[in-house]
Amino acid sequence: MSLILSARKIHPGWIAVAVTFMTLMATAGFRSAPSVLVVPLEEAFGWSRSEISLAIAINLLLFGLISPFAAALMEKFGIRRVVMSALTTISLGAFLTIFIKSSWQLIATWGVIVGLGTGSLALVFAATVANRWFVAKRGLVTGILTAATASGQLIFLPGLSHLANTYGWKSVSIVVSSFALLVVPFVFLFLREKPADLGLLPYGAPDSWQPPAPSDLSAGALAIDTLRQSAKKKDFWYLYGSFFVCGLSTSGLMGTHFIPAAHDHGMPTTLAASLLALVGIFDVIGTLFSGWLTDRYDPRKLLFFYFGTRGLALFLLPSILFSTIHPSTLVFVIFYGLDWVATVPPTIMLCRSILGPQRASIVYGWVFTGHQIGGSIAAFGAAILRVKLGDYAAAFYVSGAMCIVTSYFVLQIAKNVSDSEMRT
Repeated sequence: MSLILSARKIHPGWIAVAVTFMTLMATAGFRSAPSVLVVPLEEAFGWSRSEISLAIAINLLLFGLISPFAAALMEKFGIRRVVMSALTTISLGAFLTIFIKSSWQLIATWGVIVGLGTGSLALVFAATVANRWFVAKRGLVTGILTAATASGQLIFLPGLSHLANTYGWKSVSIVVSSFALLVVPFVFLFLREKPADLGLLPYGAPDSWQPPAPSDLSAGALAIDTLRQSAKKKDFWYLYGSFFVCGLSTSGLMGTHFIPAAHDHGMPTTLAASLLALVGIFDVIGTLFSGWLTDRYDPRKLLFFYFGTRGLALFLLPSILFSTIHPSTLVFVIFYGLDWVATVPPTIMLCRSILGPQRASIVYGWVFTGHQIGGSIAAFGAAILRVKLGDYAAAFYVSGAMCIVTSYFVLQIAKNVSDSEMRT
């Protein structure tokens, strides 16, 4: 069996990547739904933008906080079980949304239930698959799967926006619930756990390669112990802080408020959603290229460039939003799209330097909580600034400044760790 599988031209790791890509693309599209519901929910219930954004902020927060525990559960009980359970949870939360009558129920459904479900997938799913199935080209694989996660959030926006405008906001919840449930059998049938199940080594692994020794700790204890050990290292806090700013400047701010901000300037929501989808298309290119670069260059220098250019772009955004598509707006969309989540492949690579490869996915899970805390603060904070000041300009400027500052601090990460140690 081993000899037959070894003779195949396509390593099964690439099949695992394809299945994971499709799953992440679909479920990320589910998570993007609240951004197209802000205006429809305002009109349907008369809720303030800050009330609606609170539910989105809680979703983003739980999306991050559950990640390290989900990574530990994947190590203990297998990827498929966790992924299928998460998809079922998303389906349930989205379905219950159609019955809401008050804002606290939106918080309970989209905020808590869907947040827990999507957080159990997210980028820890991608990191776990990349770490299990690949030794060579791990950066490229991480880039591919990260592109699926981020682009899925954006590419489906025009369709979801059309549903909300044409059939009402409840149609979005019904579609999300149905498709989340449909992905469950796809994962069950096609996603394999690890190369050893097929009698193979990870892609690019030498014959002497040995899998990391499993931990005797329970999933919860493993996640907590990883945090306790990581917290003793300043590089962990540099990574945590940089990802806090990453979440604050992407999913929390742009992912939640770009459409409402463009709407404030007279742009139709469907057109704004299409621009955000275009960001997602260029994100695929940027993230794949970032993964390729991460396999070849110092990830710290890549992060320096990504945060610096993102900060400059955010400073320009308030002056280039119009009621129609303007050439400068398209330039921003292309530029910002290339940079959207290009930070993820180098960050995952640097996480391997904290406690070694055996806990890299769980370390990344904790770093990712910083991303989502930043995102939740931006989702709610930008809405508050919009209510108090009348526009989003201050939110964009603050986020841009924080990106510029972060571009300096990322150069301090892993100064005493060799490049080969990070890539082992």
